[in-house]
Formats: sequence, structure tokens, C-alpha cells
Amino acid sequence: MAYVNPEGEFSRDTKYIDTRITADGADGYPVEPGRYRLVVARACPWANRTIIVRRLLGLEDALSIGFCGPTHDERSWTFDLDPDGVDPVLGIHFLRDAYNKRIPDYPKGVTVPAIVDVPTGEVVTNDFPQITLDFSTEWTQYHREGAPQLYPEPLRDEIDEVAQRIYTEVNNGVYRCGFAGSQDAYEKAYDRLFTALDWLEDRLSTQRFLVGDTITEADVRLFTTLARFDPVYHGHFKCNRSKLTEMPALWAYARDLFQTPGFGDTTDFVQIKQHYYMVHTDINPTRVVPKGPDLANWLTPHGRESLGGRPFGDGTPPGPTREDERVPAGHGAGH
Repeated sequence: MAYVNPEGEFSRDTKYIDTRITADGADGYPVEPGRYRLVVARACPWANRTIIVRRLLGLEDALSIGFCGPTHDERSWTFDLDPDGVDPVLGIHFLRDAYNKRIPDYPKGVTVPAIVDVPTGEVVTNDFPQITLDFSTEWTQYHREGAPQLYPEPLRDEIDEVAQRIYTEVNNGVYRCGFAGSQDAYEKAYDRLFTALDWLEDRLSTQRFLVGDTITEADVRLFTTLARFDPVYHGHFKCNRSKLTEMPALWAYARDLFQTPGFGDTTDFVQIKQHYYMVHTDINPTRVVPKGPDLANWLTPHGRESLGGRPFGDGTPPGPTREDERVPAGHGAGH
């Protein structure tokens, strides 16, 4: 769902299937436990957000999850990790089948995350920014006891403002660098990205989290790009002014989140590297996946407690990850 314009600039198509699952069912899809399936790939930063938020809020019982493999072709994400390559709930190999069920001959790229209505097998939505906000605001009846406020009403305007800048300049900014089709477009994208990272470095040097003194939606949105920065974006996407590990506040902030339940334990570095280096054959035609970098440093002390803040506010951390949803052994930090 992206293209490069004649000037060589990367552009993302942001017209998604924007039907919403809401408490009142206004779009025809009411929140119902067990009705929907969240389809993700651990490799994808947009999908990784939904995995994190679902876990932080404790929605595992209400909303099942299906994991696609880290690689795909131009047709579709696929359920390569399941027995016989078929999702055990939806009964499909290609996620495209669920898109075509909703919109015959679906004309756009098949993206994750997507939420599928299990009874009909149709995709309800792939509007990734809205999905996590709705988890926080529409699924409240099914939140775990002690679920954090990731989108607290008094801070929503500021969260939206910060999240929008993070999206345009950082989340999407790395792609703008990586898929630039001309030197000029690349250099402009590079300057935009590092201007934003310098702004974040400055902001996070005096406060523990992006907005307020607790983890919010804004932190989730930044984290998934930071986790991929050194393993992928620095080299593969030519975002190489500096590594994350060379930006002191951002690196300490990223480690603080990584070591918080819900963040590091949903991050699969092996699948992340496989996805980018094997799927983007226009950038990496050999499909060779780099061995590095060493990731054990994600587990080193971060010292961010000195800035105060209460990660979960009045809530509590989520419990251990469910056994069937754990990142495979050897795929996290320290390996």
C-alpha cells in the first residue's frame, strides 16, 4: 500500500478499510468476546503495536490472535507458522482470502494488522492507528483488572499531536528513507527523520515517557520503530547518521520500555530481520539476512527511574505471556 512518485519520494496509501468495532456496534460490528480474530505478523511494526496493546489491556480472552509468518510475496501475508500453513480458526492460508471475502478482488495491498469477523471470514478493519485506540476506548468491558489507561481523556489532544508527528516523521520516515527512488528524495527524507529523532531525544532527556508520567499510546507507537532501528533501518533503509544506541535518551527510553512486560516480550528480532531483508528484494536482491547486531544490550540497566513516572499509572503490569503466544526461544534479546 505504498508507491514512489516521479520525484523518487515514497508515499503510503493511508485509505484503509476503516469500519470500526465499537461498543454500540454503530458500523454493524459490536464488540463481542470471541467473535473476532486479530491477524498480525511479529515482523511488522504496525501489527506489533496491536500485539502490545492487546497484552497490556488483557484482551487475550476476548480477542483471539493469529500470527502470519515473517515473509510474504506480492499477493498476501500467509499463515506459514501454523500446521499445514493454515490458520486454525479462519481455515485460510492467504490472508488475502479474508480481504476478498469483504471486498471481492480486493485491489490494494493486503496488510497486517487486520481484524477478521470469524463467523463470516471477512476482514472488518485494517485501520491500524484506530485499532489500538478502539482497544483502549471501545473494549473497556473486557479489559483486565489493573489495565493501564493508554489513552486517558485529559491527555488525548497531546497524545494525538505527538503521535501524529511520530507517525509522519519517524514511523513512516524510515520508510521514506529506505524506499526513496532518488538521491534528492533520500537526503530530504534522511534530514526529516533525524530532525524528528533529535526532537524526541531532547524531549525524552527530561521526562520518562512521551506524554504525562505513564505509558500511553504514543509510547507504543514510537517503540516499535525504535526496536527495529539498529537491526533494520540503520543499514537496510540507510538511516545511518547514528544508531539508536548512540542517542542516549532514546536508547535508555527504548530499553526502559523493552524491559516492561508487553514490549520486549512481544519483539521477535529474528522475524523482524527476516521480513525486511527477504521481502524487500528491490533493496536487498540477495535476500541475505545479517547476523548482527548483538542485541544483548537491550537488557542492560537504563536508569530511567530517576526521571520518576509510573509506567502503568494506577494500574498494574500484565501477567506472563500465554505459552502459545510467546516469542520463540532465541528470537528475543540476548541471543
